[in-house]
Amino acid sequence: MNTKLRNLPVEERIRIVEDLWDSIAADQEALRLTAEQKALLDKRLDAYEADGNHGRLAADVVADIRRKL
Repeated sequence: MNTKLRNLPVEERIRIVEDLWDSIAADQEALRLTAEQKALLDKRLDAYEADGNHGRLAADVVADIRRKL
């Protein structure tokens, strides 16, 4: 790891990573999916829609986790 980065406080390194991720997310045109990736996503979406089980609310999952802690 770069020594200069290692010397920064963890909070500052996290902020840098978040800023970097945001800059990548803002440039979606650079992240084109391949035909294989699109086909896999379509297959997964079809399976999700056919399943009928749309999961649970995040708040319910977090509440269950907190009860178990």
